[in-house]
Amino acid sequence: MPGDTPKVGVWLAGARGSVATTAITGALATVQKLVDRTGLVTDLPPLAGVALPELADFVFGGHDVTTTPLPHRAAQLAKSGVLPGPVAAALADDLSTVDSRIRQVNLPPGQRQIEYVNRIARDLREFREQQACDRVVVVNLTSTEPPLEPDPAHADPDALERALSGPTAVLPASSLYAYAAFQEGCSFVDFTPGTGARLPALTQLAQARRVPWAGSDGKTGETLVKSALAPMFAVRGLRVRSWAGTNLLGGGDGATLADASSFASKAASKSRVLREILGYEVQAPLHIDFVPDLGDWKTAWDHISFEGFLGTRMAMQFTWSGCDSALAAPLVLDLARLLAQAHASGRVGPQESLAFFFKDPVGTDDLRLASQFDELVAWAQRLGGSR
Repeated sequence: MPGDTPKVGVWLAGARGSVATTAITGALATVQKLVDRTGLVTDLPPLAGVALPELADFVFGGHDVTTTPLPHRAAQLAKSGVLPGPVAAALADDLSTVDSRIRQVNLPPGQRQIEYVNRIARDLREFREQQACDRVVVVNLTSTEPPLEPDPAHADPDALERALSGPTAVLPASSLYAYAAFQEGCSFVDFTPGTGARLPALTQLAQARRVPWAGSDGKTGETLVKSALAPMFAVRGLRVRSWAGTNLLGGGDGATLADASSFASKAASKSRVLREILGYEVQAPLHIDFVPDLGDWKTAWDHISFEGFLGTRMAMQFTWSGCDSALAAPLVLDLARLLAQAHASGRVGPQESLAFFFKDPVGTDDLRLASQFDELVAWAQRLGGSR
């Protein structure tokens, strides 16, 4: 039975990937005071008094299709400069313990998708029981998927269950995880631009099972800058004529986005911010190039053409270089803390107030970073409790 301190299970789909490994290592290192807490939004003064689970209350588990053990993955990230080498080495035993709770999962040819959902749901149930978790947050960190074509089976849970029981695949992995999470009464975060829970049937299922969810596509780099910078042009009365961007990515994310169908999902997620903030369409060509040499690092270069008083043409450029895993990992921990508390407080369905964390947030058209942060703080303070 759970003890007096609520224990929160954090189940990561893609648990041996760069973002997940960085998040797990960072949480363990923070709890053991090997590193400070830089990068955690939930530690900022406006949120510091809100009653949220502590990182020490987290227990990690997950799924992955790869078999590379977490300690080895952390060592690889340390070699590339993502993780501090001494920290990765000091936590090798702890990472091995977490790795023992990661299960390999795939969808064999010919298996019906409902069987895959049932397998995920069973693993979530066993994890919660074995680790005596009060609640579990499922976080999707799998690879970017192609856009999903509309289907009548997406309309309601009964139709979707019938379709999943058939021989034809009807859902991408992100939505299968959302389905299983909701069936098991777990909250869900889609940190990718995949379809996830954004289907009528899954929205209804979350409501029926009384669980909250949030998404989609974590806002970590170029779009983060856009959501802070574009409001400046809007409130200053400057008209943006074009905003061109080039992204250079290494690692698995870059390799995935080299595929045109996967790129379509990412491009749609990234393009929304300018239209919503500026209130008009802008020429915004976007290029994402896979550069294997960059590894876990990425660079974005943007050129902004804008018009001022008397039609005077001007331009601005910026370059953003960063480590995607180090930018994303603390947000994963923030979201797990916030959604766990939202679940405990009885929140249900899509949590629009978590838009601050996403490029393509569900349920809101306000993509201005500052106002999103204000809404996040107000929402968190309404969750109840203090510390």
